[in-house]
Amino acid sequence: MIKLGVNTVLFTGSDLKTAVRHIARAGYDGVELSALKGMCEHLELDRWEQQADEIKSILADHGMAPLSMEEAALDAERLRKAFAAAQAIGIPVVNIGPGGKSGNEDDLKRQTDLMAQQAEVAASYGVTLAVKAHVGACIYNTPTTLAAMKKIKSRAFGIDMDPSHIYRAGEDPAQALSQVVSRMKHVHIRDCKGKGPGPGEPKDQACGRGDIDLAAYFKVLVDGGYDGPVCLEVIGAKDYELAYQAIVAAESYGYMNACLKALGAR
Repeated sequence: MIKLGVNTVLFTGSDLKTAVRHIARAGYDGVELSALKGMCEHLELDRWEQQADEIKSILADHGMAPLSMEEAALDAERLRKAFAAAQAIGIPVVNIGPGGKSGNEDDLKRQTDLMAQQAEVAASYGVTLAVKAHVGACIYNTPTTLAAMKKIKSRAFGIDMDPSHIYRAGEDPAQALSQVVSRMKHVHIRDCKGKGPGPGEPKDQACGRGDIDLAAYFKVLVDGGYDGPVCLEVIGAKDYELAYQAIVAAESYGYMNACLKALGAR
């Protein structure tokens, strides 16, 4: 069964216990722990050993699964800490961005070389490294995603497919999805208004409020046999009051759960 979660970055400004409590109340199965340095560190990788037991306790108390972690940076030192923390907490997937610049073949080669190396490190910890196409980065659309898939053979490497970035790259996310679903290990999901470069206001990132046909996306996801995590990732909500952040989470859950129920996937 596809499990639904929320990246705790949505609840920037609140502690992890508060974030998890509201995610659980909205009906989700689990969480993606934000380890985004300088943005939202509910999981602080520089002191993860001191946090691990508390994090596991908070999740257990609310019946939440640790679905994934977003570390973002393709940095060997931070990734080793991320993999160790993931192993200790029971997190199966560590998500990163590709870095580099769009259209730069040297950047694409360098960054995918680094991903291949780090996938082997991830394998040694029993976790998966996943990367998503990102606006402005060296992997930014389906062709560059396919290039990474072709190059990196490790079973500890996978694709984190975010429809909002593919949409802003000028593609139809549902059509693009079928090309990469075989190697997908994670989904970052949100809606967006317009073609960017950003995804729009946080309220418009709630699933169903934007311009993306997410119902069609879910159909391709289910038809393709995907059974990994789908985690809502809403950015920029740090100035929202807690109740508004919770509304975005709850509204998105209702939309996604309804789509998946209609497809027989929940």
